[in-house]
Amino acid sequence: MLKIFKITAILEGISYLVLFSNMLFIKPNNFELYHQLLYPIGMSHGILFIAYIILAFLLKTPQKWSIKDFGIILLASLIPFGTFYVEKKYC
Repeated sequence: MLKIFKITAILEGISYLVLFSNMLFIKPNNFELYHQLLYPIGMSHGILFIAYIILAFLLKTPQKWSIKDFGIILLASLIPFGTFYVEKKYC
């Protein structure tokens, strides 16, 4: 289960960065392409985000994460590059 969480954390972080890149670089130059890419990128990021949170809750007890560590793990899902930090430190 920890291996699945590790993979999900990496993929969630990548999808978050791709979503930001779409907004920052493609939207100003090509709004139609931005609009076409928004749904598939956003949907994949949403699914990975939910999977990351659910897996974190499932792994909290077996991994014996403290409340502070668990809070950091959950907060990292909201910060760009945060899930990469979690993957290195807690997996």
